[in-house]
Amino acid sequence: MHKSPTIATALTILLVSIFLISCQKDSPSQGKLYLYNWTYYTPDAIVEQFEKETGIDVIIDNFASNEEMFAKVMAGGNEGYDIIFPSSDYTSIMIKLDLLEKLDHKKIPNLKYIDPLIKEKASYDRNMDYSVPYFMGSSGIAVDTSKAPEGYARDWSIFSDERMDGRMSMLDDMREVLGAALKHLGYSGNTTNEQELSQAKDLIVTEWKPNLVKFDSESFAKSFSRGEFWVSHCYPENVFAEIPKDQWDTIDFFIPPEGGMMYIDNMVIPKGAKNSEAAHAFINFIHNPKVYAQFLDEFSFPPTTNTTASKYMKNHSFAFTSEDMSNSDNIMDLGQDLEKYNTLWQIIRYEP
Repeated sequence: MHKSPTIATALTILLVSIFLISCQKDSPSQGKLYLYNWTYYTPDAIVEQFEKETGIDVIIDNFASNEEMFAKVMAGGNEGYDIIFPSSDYTSIMIKLDLLEKLDHKKIPNLKYIDPLIKEKASYDRNMDYSVPYFMGSSGIAVDTSKAPEGYARDWSIFSDERMDGRMSMLDDMREVLGAALKHLGYSGNTTNEQELSQAKDLIVTEWKPNLVKFDSESFAKSFSRGEFWVSHCYPENVFAEIPKDQWDTIDFFIPPEGGMMYIDNMVIPKGAKNSEAAHAFINFIHNPKVYAQFLDEFSFPPTTNTTASKYMKNHSFAFTSEDMSNSDNIMDLGQDLEKYNTLWQIIRYEP
């Protein structure tokens, strides 16, 4: 389930974080495990099973964006948590800042079930020294075949199709949109080459944007389900959640063959965690294939992350597979070069 960052100023987030820290919980005992995860991303049944098997109480706090999580961590709010769930770009930042505990692989034997593709995509921590993947997912394109004209392109050039002018949307996310254009042009979705970035900007502004209703990361799924959009750059779980299952066969979701932008959400143990032993136990528990199958079924996710979980899943109909992401690029931390994207995004997003 990838989530769109909430729009808030860094100052507001920081002030809220400081307030939350001032109300910080007591230090966890050996019988408690404190998680800091995305909202609605930890199935209750799995938590209850872990508590029953280990006798460890699990307490969960939630965040809505990587920015919110990171602001709290930098304000010292990580001290009360045993596991945090950042996406790959923020995992990379946290590793560079020495905020994470090195993992003891002897305590996580279920690492053997991690899909090899993740090691290829997770260049920030290929050996899982500091992070273990929780889920690997991707954005893509959803087409309402009951409304879209025949013969549409099943790649990013679909947004150049003038037959669907005023019936298409793209995510309101600079890394996703610029990444899509870069991949379509044959470049890395994480490039910092100014000429390549300029070409991507020109493609979006001259060929794609004129056909879009808007850039939308909040209500695209509802708009698609109501027939307002015939084509949406989207996260599939959001779209399929809004549409009755008996209508799913009218949706053509695909990750373009040239690839797009994908994400890896991770489990990490912050330095200073009070219950590292329980944290290792929980990470290992999650990747027990039978347990991980429950996680995937809960959200109708495809088995992209754990190689054996599919054997135990109830759901066997997926919007995409790990193979569909073979040409996609994981969103990476670009450091100061991110400003190059910010500058171009202001032109794409706000200039007529």
